Amino acid sequence: MSGWCHFRKKKKKKKACPSVQPQISVQLHSSLLMPTNSARNLGVMIDDQLTFKVHMASVSRSCRYALYNIRKIRSFLTQQATQLLVQALVMSRIDYCNSLLAGLPACTVKPLQMIQNAAARLVFNQPKRAHVTPLFISLHWLPVAARIKFKTLLLAYKTFTRTAPAYLDSLIQVYSPSRPLRSACERRLVLPAQRGSISLARLFSTVVPKWWNKLPNSVRSAESLSTFKRQLKTQLFREHLGT
Repeated sequence: MSGWCHFRKKKKKKKACPSVQPQISVQLHSSLLMPTNSARNLGVMIDDQLTFKVHMASVSRSCRYALYNIRKIRSFLTQQATQLLVQALVMSRIDYCNSLLAGLPACTVKPLQMIQNAAARLVFNQPKRAHVTPLFISLHWLPVAARIKFKTLLLAYKTFTRTAPAYLDSLIQVYSPSRPLRSACERRLVLPAQRGSISLARLFSTVVPKWWNKLPNSVRSAESLSTFKRQLKTQLFREHLGT
């Protein structure tokens, strides 16, 4: 019986994806350049498997250091001053280029959520085990997963209104039925067929139409960017925090 259990455990192990490590090197004057598994581009750490785990670790490390320094002077700060510091030094790093994290599993984004939880508790000077949902509501903060969705859907709206970068136009396609239907004026996007590996489900062209089409028609049809942002944030608050 023990041998059978051991066999079942071994069978459940997942095979790790092979890492791309080409055996090449480039000589540049007196410097020898070697391949690496990750590289920094505009402040974002991009790894060869596009898991963004290296980026998560880097952001979490810098945010923890900022929270540690703020915590040392928390007794001398008001709640408002603490909130301003946290938003400038911590939340800005969490939000930076967070649309790249769209489609990642919750376990990958969890380190950033733990940082945000600690930041909210620090603002209100609450203990480590304090429940964070009431704190997020008081601060009017969306959780990390909702912040990623907010930024991504904002790009979708800008694509609709032709205010987004031109290269995004080729990634999503506006739904236009072949005959007059009620859905023709609902600003829907074409959801591409998912073929191939699971990683294709994380593509911008797949994630955005799926999230966009689930929004209420009143949100998709917002007349201005400011109205869309306000209605979208209200909708995400309702979905993620139950308010």
